Amino acid sequence: MNIEYKYQFVDTAGTLVAFREAADPTLVIFHGQYYLFPSMTAGFLTSSNLTDWTLHPLKGVPVYDYAPDVRVIGEYLYFSASNKSRSCSFYRTKDPINSSFEEIQGMFPFWDPNLFLDVDGRVYFYWGCSNQTPIYGVELNPETMIPIEQPIALIYGNSDRIGYERKGEDHNLRSPEQIDAIVQKFTSINPGASEEIIKKFKGSVGNDPYIEGAWMERHNGKYYLQYASPGTEHNIYSDGVYISDNPLGPFTLANNNPFSYKPGGFIPGAGHGSTMNDNHGNLWHASSMRISMSHIFERRLGLWPAGFDQDGELFCNQRYGDWPYSIVQSLMNPWSNPQWMLLSYGKPARASSSEKGKEASKATNENVQTWWKAHSNTPGEWLEVDLGYECSVYAVQINFADDQMHADLPSGTLLQGDRLIDERQHVTRWLLEGSVDGCEYFVIKDKTTVNTDLPHDLIVQEEGTTARFIKCTVMELPFNQPACISGLRVFGIGKGVLPKQASGIKTHLLGKLDLSVKWNRDETVGNNVLWGFAPDKLYHSHMLFDCNQVTIKALIEGQPVYVRVDTFNEKGITEGEVYKAV
Repeated sequence: MNIEYKYQFVDTAGTLVAFREAADPTLVIFHGQYYLFPSMTAGFLTSSNLTDWTLHPLKGVPVYDYAPDVRVIGEYLYFSASNKSRSCSFYRTKDPINSSFEEIQGMFPFWDPNLFLDVDGRVYFYWGCSNQTPIYGVELNPETMIPIEQPIALIYGNSDRIGYERKGEDHNLRSPEQIDAIVQKFTSINPGASEEIIKKFKGSVGNDPYIEGAWMERHNGKYYLQYASPGTEHNIYSDGVYISDNPLGPFTLANNNPFSYKPGGFIPGAGHGSTMNDNHGNLWHASSMRISMSHIFERRLGLWPAGFDQDGELFCNQRYGDWPYSIVQSLMNPWSNPQWMLLSYGKPARASSSEKGKEASKATNENVQTWWKAHSNTPGEWLEVDLGYECSVYAVQINFADDQMHADLPSGTLLQGDRLIDERQHVTRWLLEGSVDGCEYFVIKDKTTVNTDLPHDLIVQEEGTTARFIKCTVMELPFNQPACISGLRVFGIGKGVLPKQASGIKTHLLGKLDLSVKWNRDETVGNNVLWGFAPDKLYHSHMLFDCNQVTIKALIEGQPVYVRVDTFNEKGITEGEVYKAV
């Protein structure tokens, strides 16, 4: 999402690290406006169209508590957030922009909260964030917000049967030796850590999945309890869903799972979020996305079209989930293909200067975890991509990175526990130019004097621009840091013909939860491997570049699997044939 991401100052083993973070988004409608509450923002954002967002300060509530939950109940917007060391209160207001919140004293501690107002006026509450304990639910008195019964355990982790709940990058579990090495490094950095703390840390870095981030939705009389797993730092962080006839269960795992899952592309991850119907009848899902380079919690937000199919299966379209798409103020088709294709992947790039190992080519490899870094922080350092031929360019996304930045605390401030949210207004300023010959340039967008700080800015030219060269000149960044760009991504319509249909598809079940998919290598920009439990429900996807195989490790034991391999290039998308794999 193209919003401001606030810097965090975090004490990590005695070293102060600065990085941007926003995660665990709650997205709701209040008085006809869209309200977005992310973690570690010390604020919230509002929008009338889901594309243009305004940041507001958030006061009178615990902004340093993770996973803020917001729900509309009557005239009020209710707020709660996570803390395990004290009882967590609820807060409410009729106007979060102009008025204060009133506190409703809490009765118990919780983490990853979620309030739910049922159609009959009854209020339910869900919470949980652990690799040891489940997600709980309880009914609350709507006047006092006090539980009227004992909590009920609703969802436990079950990674022996549910493949997508397995931890690790691409669901590759850590070996006992790897876990021991991580623990040894932790104890060397923290020599005074108690046995209890060490045991807790070892559990957190082990293979037991975190089950967290509850969100309840009601549809056609059914209750959809959404949850995140297995760990926010992995590319496979996802949202699954259980279904019940009652708000407190018993719940059954839905057939389509995980319904939000984005392991590939430029920036992966799609877990711990919220689902909302907009003002025009469209369903949307917002979740956390992973960078995790400067810090494990270096994260961003994603927003995708979602829906319920004719059989009541909750789905989310993330096939091209980090490409630009148009949000119209009317009913939309959630499965529309992108209007513009990726033109910059693997294209030659050059820069005014660069550090070793962080050359200009890192900005066109579709990997948010690598970047070009200028050799100096002098204003005017530039990066240029050569698209190879004149293209019709419709959008450019400039993705700035923070390269292990160490900065001093703002004057007169102190850490709140182990962190400080930097609430100051920083600026990100640059000049974007285009050229057809690399000699004469024209301005696409001039942001050299703006007072905004948008590290993932998207510049749209709906009328299109003819260009071969796209050049970004960086003028000013927060903390006067050297220019770092992880993606100078160009979208539009290229020349040539559509790619050939994928051929030579071979599938092989490697175990009860793992499926190998291979296909013939051909001249394409990339592939999207789709799968699902029915031939007309290929709701999962994995975008890949320079590759002709993938192992899907997100299967559910005993469930049928159908697969399709799509190809795409700078001209468009060619759908593959559907194969029954399991």
